[in-house]
Amino acid sequence: MELKSTRYELEDRVATVWLHRPHRHNAWTGRMHAEYRWVMAELDADPQVRAVVVTGTPPAFCVGGDSAALAQHAERGGYDEGLPPAPARPGYGVRAEFDHDFAWHYGLRIPVIAAVNGACAGVGLALALFCDLRFASAAARMTTAAPKLGLPAEYGMSWVLPRLVGVTRAADLLLSGRVFTARETESWGLWNGVLDDGETTLEAARAYAGNLGEQASPTSVTVTKRQLYDDLLRYDVGAAVEDSKSLLHAMMGAADYREGVAALRERRPPRWP
Repeated sequence: MELKSTRYELEDRVATVWLHRPHRHNAWTGRMHAEYRWVMAELDADPQVRAVVVTGTPPAFCVGGDSAALAQHAERGGYDEGLPPAPARPGYGVRAEFDHDFAWHYGLRIPVIAAVNGACAGVGLALALFCDLRFASAAARMTTAAPKLGLPAEYGMSWVLPRLVGVTRAADLLLSGRVFTARETESWGLWNGVLDDGETTLEAARAYAGNLGEQASPTSVTVTKRQLYDDLLRYDVGAAVEDSKSLLHAMMGAADYREGVAALRERRPPRWP
């Protein structure tokens, strides 16, 4: 696919993906949506990739839907996501609940880390919320945006936000659509790190991703990510315990476990197969 609204690069097993319409503060379009899905499918299928950092070409992360597209929706009298007939399907097939927009992040093999380096609104915020981890610039201005446009909570934010910050705080942001900052919400459980500016935010996210790629078994990361989101959707703690025991038994017979134990005993960094 020819990339016009996104770009990406791979360095030391960490991929960085940029939402890339800086002249429009990376406003979301159907083209960007299709490209983002395609890029993530490519990265998830590449065994060299251990983690992905998603950010925006400065000065913004993503200010939400492009105003021209929003106007077209108003004229049409309905929503058109603007995707091609057969878009890429990253993360699909793991479980049916994940086979939907942005929820598919939960089905990816690799962890995805949002580096919210600037303004973030609407669908841009939804994307960040569905990432596995999030770093943000302290002064980045954010909003769910929908109430001020006469719209509902979009792209599953009414499901994911209460699970991250609790119902009371989620209601505040979803009902009001007020502008908030990462610094204001630093203690809410929304961020893995709040940094001074956009540049240091991206650096922190990349450093975390690099450490994850070097220190953590890639098999363990994938399996643990599956456990995390599977267990979010069930209410049986005993099933979670028994599944983890079965996985322990299976993974103790694998090469990653043997290497992890050897590295521990020899007091050296692991060399994952």
